[in-house]
Amino acid sequence: MNALPVQLGPGDAVGIVACSNPLSGMQRQEVVQLLSLLKGDFSLIPYCGRTLWADCLQDRPALLRAQDLMELYANPCIKAIFDVSGGDLANEILPYLDYEEIAADNKPFFGYSDLTTVINTILQRTGKPSVLYQILNLVRDNALLQQKYFHSTMLGGRSSSDEIDWNFVQGDYMQGILAGGNLRCLLKLAGTQYFPELTGRLLFLESLGGGPEQITTYLCQLKQMNAFDKISGLLLGTFTRLEEQIGTEASISLIRHTIDKPNLPIAKTQQIGHSSDSRCLVIGAQYTCRRLTSGRGMLNYIQ
Repeated sequence: MNALPVQLGPGDAVGIVACSNPLSGMQRQEVVQLLSLLKGDFSLIPYCGRTLWADCLQDRPALLRAQDLMELYANPCIKAIFDVSGGDLANEILPYLDYEEIAADNKPFFGYSDLTTVINTILQRTGKPSVLYQILNLVRDNALLQQKYFHSTMLGGRSSSDEIDWNFVQGDYMQGILAGGNLRCLLKLAGTQYFPELTGRLLFLESLGGGPEQITTYLCQLKQMNAFDKISGLLLGTFTRLEEQIGTEASISLIRHTIDKPNLPIAKTQQIGHSSDSRCLVIGAQYTCRRLTSGRGMLNYIQ
């Protein structure tokens, strides 16, 4: 069963929006390629938000970016909304979103990195699932692999978790509704009405930047919020800079040592994060993850 909250088909319309930082020159080129790919290879109809191409903060204030997003939600033709941005500014739009309208609409929101703030706010305020995924990966280094993955999951109905390898580093089973995303960006919601409820849930964390000191302090903040006492399991994606500096195994040891919860199930994958071959996860979906006899972990969506 496909955990993705939408299945697209030829002729379907999708929204393209940028709720975080302005697009760089390279990102603009990628968006042009993406729009051509969606229309040509996938026979989808992209609708772009009005502030998508604005290149300075004055031309794309938070209210206008929020209105862009809400106009895509209000458009009955659109079946899914993909954010192509990242950076720092997505949490600016949170006070301006219409959560009643989002809750009443069936179209899911896709984004990653800084869009962790929007994705978890949608979960907290509406209970609706969103998808942790950067659609620009369709035109980046692993384009052919990503296009095949997009076709099999978004258009073909295959489970989004089928091709993800997990390895347990503590425990052998976990179950719950998934929250989380980028570690730094999730913590922007701390102390606000938008931070997701974690009790009994699975928490997913990944990071692009951050050496040992930064990752330790981020994890300490979550620990001091009692996050690791509340969750039923922890899923780890890639910690790009940390793993480059000290290696993957040492990174896992640092995380385990910092959170200091030997009875908390923890599983790790190298296939979700900021790399161009990253797969997707549905934030707000219910998953189980169990250790198989081979030692590999299997993540399954619960209908």
